[in-house]
Amino acid sequence: MSETLKAALTPSLEDYLETIYELVRDRKVARVKDIARARKVKAGSVSPAMRRLADLGMIRYFQREYIDLTSQGEEEARRVTARHRLLTMFFEDVLQMGHGAADREACALEHSLSNEGMERLTRLFEFMSACPEGREDFIERFRRCPQVNEGMPDCGHRCKLAGGSPARQGRMSSVFDLKPGQKARVARVEAAGSIRQRLLDMGLLPDVVVEFERTAPGGDPIWIKLLGGQLALRKKEAQAILVAVEAAPRGSKSGTKED
Repeated sequence: MSETLKAALTPSLEDYLETIYELVRDRKVARVKDIARARKVKAGSVSPAMRRLADLGMIRYFQREYIDLTSQGEEEARRVTARHRLLTMFFEDVLQMGHGAADREACALEHSLSNEGMERLTRLFEFMSACPEGREDFIERFRRCPQVNEGMPDCGHRCKLAGGSPARQGRMSSVFDLKPGQKARVARVEAAGSIRQRLLDMGLLPDVVVEFERTAPGGDPIWIKLLGGQLALRKKEAQAILVAVEAAPRGSKSGTKED
């Protein structure tokens, strides 16, 4: 497919192609009203999209009602459908999201998943299927981990997420407990709900390096360096970010932190 044609196929048009493909596959025919019902839109909004797809050579549009895929349209529809299925498998089977939520996430990401991204995801599933220990040592342990899945019983392992021993995991702390100039790698965000989402959106992700800068005179907020920029955190937010502490800079002194 040419780059010009790829650019012309918007995510919305790709969604329509995917729907047409599924209707033809399951019902042998795709009609405007069926597409509208499947996509939960008005029939009047389907017709312009069908004309656009016909102009791009993706479908044959008969009597403004019946739609059939061209060979090129079917190829593109299969491509999008395959990405949707693979992403749904990842969100549902690996991350244990509900089917509805997994389907919505897949629909949002299928349009931007590169060939390389699809290749690596496929390799992951091939590994889990082929390796005798692949699923047990990777997916099943993830699923049973009480640190990432609420309601799971204690696994008995003192890993980094659970605050393991210094000898095995290195010294764990919170961002709030760092000293000025001290660097650490994010291990886990212990907050929940909107606070957790806010911190993740800020870029406080696993293995990201943060550097403590300073604390306000009253102990709240604090400032850190993150990904080349400066970030202010409330005390409660900083205390919720567990980090693996790196070697403290020589001659550094602890900043003032008042409760």
